[in-house]
Amino acid sequence: MEQALINALGDELFEALTSCTTVTPLTSRHPGMTIEDAYHVQQRLMARRLQSGEKIIGKKIGVTSQVVMDMLGVGQPDFGYLTSAMVYNEGQSIPISSMIQPKAEGEIAFILKKDLMGPGLSNADVLAATEGVMACFEIVDSRIENWKIKIQDTIADNASCGVMVLGDRMVSPRDVDLITCGMVLEKNGEIVGTGAGAAAMGSPVNSVVWLANTLGRLGIGLKAGEVILSGSLAAMIPVTKGDHFRVAIGGIGGCSVKFN
Repeated sequence: MEQALINALGDELFEALTSCTTVTPLTSRHPGMTIEDAYHVQQRLMARRLQSGEKIIGKKIGVTSQVVMDMLGVGQPDFGYLTSAMVYNEGQSIPISSMIQPKAEGEIAFILKKDLMGPGLSNADVLAATEGVMACFEIVDSRIENWKIKIQDTIADNASCGVMVLGDRMVSPRDVDLITCGMVLEKNGEIVGTGAGAAAMGSPVNSVVWLANTLGRLGIGLKAGEVILSGSLAAMIPVTKGDHFRVAIGGIGGCSVKFN
């Protein structure tokens, strides 16, 4: 894909983000777009966001469950960047008007205390570099019309990042079984989703290992202090005005968010 087209698509997604509008799927207009092309478009989108004053504070891993991989017809996760503009505090209200077509995901967030530079990293390396884990919400949002996405569309759109909310406490990753820990997701007081750590590539640690090694091959490291979202533990739940969500993850803690 020519650089001029990559720039144009990244700019188009940036304008959609800032105007809270959608665009027709990129893959419907450019069926030859590859995953590599999509990451180049993502880089252009992120360059525009950083030029507008945002700062990178971490990274997210998406497409971590086999169900979603099957839906998108791929055998790998994807990644995107978290920025300072995406952060909301525990219990804080998020204005629904600031988003386009949001969906809530309950996840486990890793807070790093050491740099990680792949490839060749193991689960032990990730655990040694992790200060703690927290329950969190990722509110995903798509600039692609009606969520009609293929893997290339969501990658180009910064892995469908919206906003994030970290939970009410942090625990050592060695004090909880990150594979079997159970998650309960509530919407307006009703249980709408359940899952376990194993839903994210068999373990959320596996997700972070994949991310660190994948980025390492591109010459990109994970930095001390960064937040890493390790992937959804249950299906995405659509969000509407007035909704209140809470997630609880056994041995880790909880997180809540509301929309006004």
